[in-house]
Amino acid sequence: MKKQYFINANIVDPYNSINENGGLIVGENGKIEAIGKKVNTNNLPTREKPIDLKGKNIFPGLVDMRVFVGEPGYEYKENFRTLSNAALSGGVTSVVTMPNTDPVIDNVSIVDFLKRRGRDKSKINIFPCASLTQNIEGTNMTEFGLLANKGIIAFTDGVKTIQNTSLMSRIMNSAKDLGCLIMQHAEDYHLAKNGMINTGIIATKLGLSGIPDIAERIIIERDLALLEKIKCRYHISQLSSASAVEVIKDRKNEVKFTCGVSINNLSLNENDIGDFKTFLKLSPPLRKEEDREALVQGLKDKTIDVIVSDHKPEDEESKRLTFAQAATGASGIETLLSLSLELYHNGSVKLETIIQALTSNPAKILNINKGNLTIGNDADFCIVDLDKPWIVKKENLISKSKNTSIEDKKLQGKVTNTFVKGQELFKI
Repeated sequence: MKKQYFINANIVDPYNSINENGGLIVGENGKIEAIGKKVNTNNLPTREKPIDLKGKNIFPGLVDMRVFVGEPGYEYKENFRTLSNAALSGGVTSVVTMPNTDPVIDNVSIVDFLKRRGRDKSKINIFPCASLTQNIEGTNMTEFGLLANKGIIAFTDGVKTIQNTSLMSRIMNSAKDLGCLIMQHAEDYHLAKNGMINTGIIATKLGLSGIPDIAERIIIERDLALLEKIKCRYHISQLSSASAVEVIKDRKNEVKFTCGVSINNLSLNENDIGDFKTFLKLSPPLRKEEDREALVQGLKDKTIDVIVSDHKPEDEESKRLTFAQAATGASGIETLLSLSLELYHNGSVKLETIIQALTSNPAKILNINKGNLTIGNDADFCIVDLDKPWIVKKENLISKSKNTSIEDKKLQGKVTNTFVKGQELFKI
């Protein structure tokens, strides 16, 4: 690989406290050799012809902590090749994949298969999760130690929640002993049973059963109470309500934990569902505008640590059904950054805070050396035109499934190039 020189870029790297105009040098080995304002035409070899980015932004490659991939079992919805191509178009260079595949990622033999497939088919960094319980049934724990030794980065039951408090206590104790990360989808099953959207006027109007925000809050408060006694690595995957944000604010100084939010819940509310738009049937559900505003404020004041895409590809046949029968989830990895930048353009959240929640914060939680532009590290980064306008059209999406929740939405800010280990793998 030839050495690459980039100049005249606005570089935002929260991990290294860089927010300045400068340049980037990528070595022949795909590592970062130099970065910042010292990299300019005055300091480069005269024989080299640098790439002038003309004020575009350089961000570290995004780290998406919640991505569903179809392999194994659901390759017709997404596979490692289509996932990595979709991720690259959105500036995402590292993903954490969920375990609810077929078969479930709950034993070492399936992990070996997953790692081989990821290595052979993916262009991005794949960090697999395993399930907390065998077959995601919520009864028997998986072998945390064996799975962690095989490279499993975290444990979660995906869109299911550990309902049994005694089991959750045992899980936390094992996680504490082994240093494993637990990621919980917070939702009380009995309160949320058969629910499809947020409990309230919209649910009543549409005649759909609702999911109350107390279902989220109860699990969070239970787990944080356990966490006071059992201090393990614990992460709440996605907050969706103002009441949950209140709990987090009250407890963050008392108990050590982290939390995330889906870009869907930051950008949309229950009114967007309109007349049964099944592409907006999500988990957790879209809630009231007051909830969305509380989540944005939580991100702004850093109560919330991470933004995720919650990329859940579903084929059209699974979505073109009645609301009750339609599959839950939306494709979102390609639009994660651009939709997040909406919060910057409308003045809600600082750019550096948004990039931190998409890069260095998730990497820190996961204990991986990604999401930063430190000298000597792999040159995983994206080049972004912050002001470039574009419209989300499902036919232009790269993901195998086109179930976007923001069809026809006008966005500002587009990834123009994405690099992994110094190699340009996406370019408009």
